[in-house]
Amino acid sequence: PGSVHDPRAPAAPAPAPEPAPPPPPAGPSEEEIANAVRQARQGGYQDGYRDGLAALEAFKQTCARQLSAQLGTLFSAHEAQLTALDDGMAAALTACATALARQVVRSELVQRPQQVAQVARQAVDALMLSARHITVHVHPEDLPLVAQGAAEALAARGARLVDDEQITRGGCRIESDIGGVDATIESRWKQSVAALGRADGWDDPASAPLPRQDDAR
Repeated sequence: PGSVHDPRAPAAPAPAPEPAPPPPPAGPSEEEIANAVRQARQGGYQDGYRDGLAALEAFKQTCARQLSAQLGTLFSAHEAQLTALDDGMAAALTACATALARQVVRSELVQRPQQVAQVARQAVDALMLSARHITVHVHPEDLPLVAQGAAEALAARGARLVDDEQITRGGCRIESDIGGVDATIESRWKQSVAALGRADGWDDPASAPLPRQDDAR
């Protein structure tokens, strides 16, 4: 049998209504948007300014390094040139001094030929006391000057004085049984110019020949 509806039974409750969707969030106001734009611009300006300063500093350091390297190269080149110039000037001055000294010595030999007697005395005194058979070689024109000016020194050592065309005027060469002394002009000149770092010979082609004593008169 079918079910009998009791009119006294309570009615079924009506279904609950669907909740209303939440209202959409309110968008930013124009003032907020303007503030956001200003902040973005300010931040971008500061970032750009900072990056620009960093780039400028890096550029300055690079330029400074390049300039320093260029100046170092330039100074090194100039220093080398100055050193070469100084060396050249020193060599030129030494050459001039050597040439001048040669002329002075030549003039002294002409004007004061008697100085050869002192040279002979010093050369004889330089020999050891045990030396025997001493011979003093001098230029023929210097022989009378040495014989007169160094007579005592020669006699004290029993030295024999001989003329020798191979000896340049103003010098002498001593020989003995145990050795000798080279007091020639050439030898003494070589020792003198060696102290100046030069090796100019006394008979340098650029040098004028030593005048004879008769010519000087």
